[in-house]
Amino acid sequence: MKLKLYVDRMSQPSRAILIFCKVNGIDFEEIKVDLSKRQHLSSEFRAINPLRKIPAIVDGRFKLFESHAILIYLASAFPGVADNWYPADLSRRARIHSLLDWHHLNLRRGAAVVRSSATVSATFVLNTVLAPLLGLPQNQQAAAEAEKILVSSLSTIENIWLKGDGQYLLGGLRPSIADLSLVCEIMQLELLDGKDRDRILGPHKKVQQWIESTRNATRPHFDEVHNVLYKLKTKLSEQKSRTPLSSKM
Repeated sequence: MKLKLYVDRMSQPSRAILIFCKVNGIDFEEIKVDLSKRQHLSSEFRAINPLRKIPAIVDGRFKLFESHAILIYLASAFPGVADNWYPADLSRRARIHSLLDWHHLNLRRGAAVVRSSATVSATFVLNTVLAPLLGLPQNQQAAAEAEKILVSSLSTIENIWLKGDGQYLLGGLRPSIADLSLVCEIMQLELLDGKDRDRILGPHKKVQQWIESTRNATRPHFDEVHNVLYKLKTKLSEQKSRTPLSSKM
């Protein structure tokens, strides 16, 4: 049976899994679970993931959720996946696990939308861009707190995780599942207006180069999967340009 991916391309972890499968030639069926329509709360999807979060996969009779676990499974279970994505060497694997654990407790808390079964936690992109689209109130205090976590996380990536001779995380010469997971997280910043994005990401030149390196290593799939972000950014810009001046003051 064909691998089934339950995803929404607006979800950062969903995009990482889609790109990984496309880059590595893994055949799959993409099943959209529309977060904006709260389809992840349906009884049908609950049978796939009782935690009601995406992404999730079904491989035959095997069901799995949590994006890092899914990436590890895909890299291990499917033939033809290059060793750089999830190395056979146990010490290199352990370092990737360490970085992925850090990701969930730091970068992911600061950057973008993080959904539990029925709620959305306070993160920077949510409280600056997405809240009105989701019918949620904007929380400036939460946005300020999330920005601190985000900026701190970007500094940690630049000064710790990107140390070494390679152009990828942990000094890698080629990308791993950790690079893909973290870059897709940061790409959510594309939804910010140029001023906010430059203020946050601008000082981190090494991070910017790493993002570009990961994009280049996974083309054309990287841009194709992220096209949903580019389209939404254009839509948000058009809406902002049509907003009367009086309502901006």
